[in-house]
Amino acid sequence: MAQISSLFVTRLYRARLSEFAPEIDAQELDNSCIVIAEDDEAGQQWCEENGYPGYTSYASLTDLPWRFPIFADLVKVLDQHVAAFAEDLEFDLDGRKLVLEDLWINVLPEGGMHASHLHPHSVISGTTYVSMPEGASALKLEDPRSGRMMASPARKKGAREDLRTFIYVKPEVGDVLLWESWLRHEVPMNMAEEERISVSFNYRWE
Repeated sequence: MAQISSLFVTRLYRARLSEFAPEIDAQELDNSCIVIAEDDEAGQQWCEENGYPGYTSYASLTDLPWRFPIFADLVKVLDQHVAAFAEDLEFDLDGRKLVLEDLWINVLPEGGMHASHLHPHSVISGTTYVSMPEGASALKLEDPRSGRMMASPARKKGAREDLRTFIYVKPEVGDVLLWESWLRHEVPMNMAEEERISVSFNYRWE
């Protein structure tokens, strides 16, 4: 009888931010993201010059955990989630650690989107979700083999999840998602009238 195995599995970590201490006040985090976005003139200018819809602090504020205590607490929580994911991935860290490389705010208005991309200089990337109004876009993840499937037929509609070319994950406020940084992902167009707010981050091996 034939045996069929699944090889080279792509892992996706999903958990509630609150699984680890310290507890993060969701409303305070939401308010902090909005205030920072409104006050960060350099970030607003960068977004305008680069055609970025909404706001991101990625190119303007590299020290959020130093500036704002709630982001310092957030990093303490994320460190624990990343450690748990690294354990699941069975990484041999060789006595070294996965440490935060960068952390930034994303505010995506109605009609905004973030094109498909990856994070080539990091090990683990992720996002925690601050505001997800009804109709806000999911996270779209792409099979990393897709560029090598040029002659393959399309998958059947309703194919099981581990065989699909694209996976859509609809996070909730307070969720944290983690994936290996080579995994291509995007945020499709935000169809909600309200802003979709998240905090994204990368971890490197140090």
